[in-house]
Amino acid sequence: MDAEFGEALIRLLPNLRRYALSLARRSDVADDLVQITVERAITAAGSHDPATRIEPWLFRILRNAFIDMTRRQRTRGAEVDVFDIPEALPVDTERGIEARLMLRSTQGAMRELPVEQREVLELVGIHELSYAEAAEVLEIPRGTVMSRLSRARVALAEKLGIK
Repeated sequence: MDAEFGEALIRLLPNLRRYALSLARRSDVADDLVQITVERAITAAGSHDPATRIEPWLFRILRNAFIDMTRRQRTRGAEVDVFDIPEALPVDTERGIEARLMLRSTQGAMRELPVEQREVLELVGIHELSYAEAAEVLEIPRGTVMSRLSRARVALAEKLGIK
């Protein structure tokens, strides 16, 4: 692993964690996914083409780790996090409260989207991957990314009462 690869990996840790949170919806699981991703990326550093962006490659590793983890959990059964306690809304300005409520509404509406649409919306809309890069991460055609993104945006707007 060269220094440039390591620096890129460190720089992208926040993006990896956000994507892991969007998949796992639990911070402890997201942290585990990021750790698995970093370990796998370091181990397979030689397989990454330096002429391409590293983000799609890392997101694909993370998504595959999530799929692996989900498959393992199905055989173990349901688990309950004893620390899963709702947080109280801190005192804030009216504008801040409205922003938080809109964010929560948007997050809730995104959770209701089919997984395929949510993944594309997350990769393109939040992590700013191109359609081609998102297609590479999800291992689907670029046109499918565009179609899913369009349906996701319409569904999200409807759920939020914007359209």
